[in-house]
Amino acid sequence: MISDAIDNEQIETLLSDVLEAHGYDFLEYSHASIKRRITRLYALDNFVSFAEFRYTVRTDKQYFKRFLEEITVNVTEMFRDPTFYKALRNDVLPVLGTYPFIRIWVAGCSTGEEAYSLAIVLKELNLLHKSLIYATDINPSVLEKAKKGLFPLNHLKTYSENYVNSGGLKDFSSYYSANYSLAKFDETLSSKMIFSTHNLVSDHSFNEFQLILCRNVLIYFDKELQHKVFQLFDNSLEKLGYLALGSKESLDFWNRSKEYKRIRTEKIWRKL
Repeated sequence: MISDAIDNEQIETLLSDVLEAHGYDFLEYSHASIKRRITRLYALDNFVSFAEFRYTVRTDKQYFKRFLEEITVNVTEMFRDPTFYKALRNDVLPVLGTYPFIRIWVAGCSTGEEAYSLAIVLKELNLLHKSLIYATDINPSVLEKAKKGLFPLNHLKTYSENYVNSGGLKDFSSYYSANYSLAKFDETLSSKMIFSTHNLVSDHSFNEFQLILCRNVLIYFDKELQHKVFQLFDNSLEKLGYLALGSKESLDFWNRSKEYKRIRTEKIWRKL
């Protein structure tokens, strides 16, 4: 059993190790949130000492994979916040539909539920054939899951309700086939997706997009890092492109927020 809690200095040392040994920079993540997750993992895996934990994280590639999964938050669902998808369906995507081609970036895509939701809306608006969704995450193992388009069947009731509330036009079950405990989503959806690792903290802009979604990721970053990420998105967004954030996130306190106009009641801004 752990005799004493992990202190802030130990957390800093561990995160510096992670950056140096594996290239992942968590130093500017919200301190309270990352400390809570590291402490939980340390207790869960019964390390004899913090030194042993630190050594394992630094040198054992398999264990680092587990560390990454535990401290990056992968909470997501299809058509989460249905009114948000309704706004995309009614106010944003029809405007982008006038473009010859639509490039969308889902940043922090986790296991892919958001990318598949978006692909379904694009398909129903007859825009999927001229769209490409770049779905990125810091965590390679969640991307592997996302690529497969397999989701637990017991989640589908919620997903289906969300879909209907978001203005869905079809029977939701027409998009997947059920197989034992999993639902496999139609490959015509994933054929318009590119899954790739991308670190919002340290990686650069890699394309120019008309729509960027980064929902419920920035709440785990401190203010300074949030502003750094906003700058990255600004560099990656075409003029008149759209940026969509999570329900508890805002562009309002960023020093260049005046260059964006918010769309109605949802957390969607248009670059002026």
